[in-house]
Amino acid sequence: MKKLFVIGIGTGNPQHITMQGISALNQTDMVFIPTKGEEKARLADIRTQICDRYISRAYELVEYPISPRNEATADYTQRVLDWHDLIAESYAQMFAKAAADANGALLVWGDPGLYDSTLRILAAVREKADLDFEIRVIPGITAVQALTAAFGIPLNTIGNPVTITTGRQLARGWPEGADSVVVMLDGRKSYESLDADLHIYWAAYVGMEEELLIQGRLADVRDEISKLRDSARARHGWIMDIYLLRKAR
Repeated sequence: MKKLFVIGIGTGNPQHITMQGISALNQTDMVFIPTKGEEKARLADIRTQICDRYISRAYELVEYPISPRNEATADYTQRVLDWHDLIAESYAQMFAKAAADANGALLVWGDPGLYDSTLRILAAVREKADLDFEIRVIPGITAVQALTAAFGIPLNTIGNPVTITTGRQLARGWPEGADSVVVMLDGRKSYESLDADLHIYWAAYVGMEEELLIQGRLADVRDEISKLRDSARARHGWIMDIYLLRKAR
């Protein structure tokens, strides 16, 4: 493979992809689509829809399975690193089969540079598998942007910082000096134990047809968020949510 485009596709709305992303797709000979089981088939379907809508040349769609993380590994960081190694092996096997002059593409949810490990995994592939291909990164709309757009609000308040973190980190306490905090990857519902006077802007499946939005004083809406989150996860088999917390004024 000669070149690999890593294309940010936004958060589930096919119209999120940029003109630069569409241009990259139309230089592509093969698009690699991850499959994560029947429950998450919707994510693969959206990637396929993007290809169908925007690619006007002949190309090959290559599906590959993503193995689940081994939850038996106690250390979180090691668990993730082991998982990345498995994905890197899948990448290496696929890329090795590609023609030497072919261009490939990976379609990354959101933006490849924000809370996504694709670029980190690709660096390992090039190092360990002795594959020499160019990587071109195309930015995409992040879940953070989609969240603030959905509520029609700015990300920051005047003169104050914004912290982007995970639910795992937030569970350890409110970030020092933070005024506005964006929380991603919060499977543990860390907001449930925070200051009741915080204002929360919560979204699930933001940008998708299934989009869910709730905002308000945390004490007033956190139970509603948790119930809706649980029911949505049960209905769809998966959930991707994000929220912004802001100190009360």
